[in-house]
Formats: sequence, C-alpha cells, structure tokens
Amino acid sequence: MSGVYERELRSVLAGERKGVKAVTRSCSEVERARAMQVCQRPFLVVRAPGSGSEGTGDLLALRGDMCFPLEVKSSKGDRIYLSGRTKLQYEALQSTGERCGLLPLYAYRLKGVRGDSWTIMKVPIDSLTGKLRHLARSIPDVPLTRNRTPYLNWNDGMPLHRFLALISRSDGARAIETPTSAGTIIREMTGTSSN
Repeated sequence: MSGVYERELRSVLAGERKGVKAVTRSCSEVERARAMQVCQRPFLVVRAPGSGSEGTGDLLALRGDMCFPLEVKSSKGDRIYLSGRTKLQYEALQSTGERCGLLPLYAYRLKGVRGDSWTIMKVPIDSLTGKLRHLARSIPDVPLTRNRTPYLNWNDGMPLHRFLALISRSDGARAIETPTSAGTIIREMTGTSSN
C-alpha cells in the first residue's frame, strides 16, 4: 500500500498538475495555490534503489539547487512509533545526512483526512550548509519521546502545501523565508540577509 502513496508524492514533487490537483482536491483555494507552485519548480523524483534501507529513503528528489531523500509513511492514526527496522531506517537516514550533507525528510500521509493529508518533518542534521541549512530552519524536526526515541506525529509536521511553496521559491532569484524568534521575516538570498 505504501507504493500508492510513494507514487502520489512522486507525482506532486515532479510538478505534475494532475497529481497536485488530486492531493489538494479537498484543500482551500489558498492551500491549492501554494501547492501548485511546485509546477513551476519541479523535481526529478526517483524511487531509491533498495527503497527504505541503508539511509536512502523511499524517494530521492533532485533539482539544480537542492536534493533530499524522503522516507514515506502512512497510517490511519496520527502517530507512528519507530522501533526495530523503522528505527534503524531513521538512524541510517541520519547517518547518510551527516556524511553527505543532505537533508533527509519524512513525508507522512494520514489516511481518511480532509484537506492536506500530508505533513513533512526533517531528520535533524548538523552538517548542512547553504540552502539546505536555511530550508531546514523552517521544517520541524521528527519529534522525540520522553525516552529520546524518534517517532512521527502527523500534527507536528509541516503541511505539504506549505512545504511545496517553501521549496518552490528557493532558487537564487527568490527568497527562503525564515521566521525569527521576534516573529519577523528574514529574506536570505545567495548568502545575504535583510529585514
């Protein structure tokens, strides 16, 4: 069943209008417009060899200015606890991210929900640079339990339409907006920032 959701997300990130319209069918007009921005800045999205193991994730999204592995999960419940193989996948994604300077992401599809049914969370990586470092500031981390074990909470993730709008304006001529603690927006363009 996860293959269905991998294909759904692949179609969206590839900027296929039909795919974006399908996942935003029950979204508001504003959410749909944000999501449709990816059609102007699409990714090449490929299913990772050995999908879900050895730190590759299920999908690799590539574009001239950024690349990230995605692990796709789905559930009828709003939480998925990582243990055994899924915890090893998380650790492998984190290791690959640190080694290669990549930003691994989890894409979590909640079944049976109206509106935006996808949320995005990041695996925290210390070695990020450039645009990925700035992008990472806006995406919530995979949360941890009291025992410091990672788990997925759909409610804590960034809605897909917001994520798509964020990555669709991240080329050199467009800004990545990062909320600061004061609530103002810093526009970071090619290494400079201004208020």
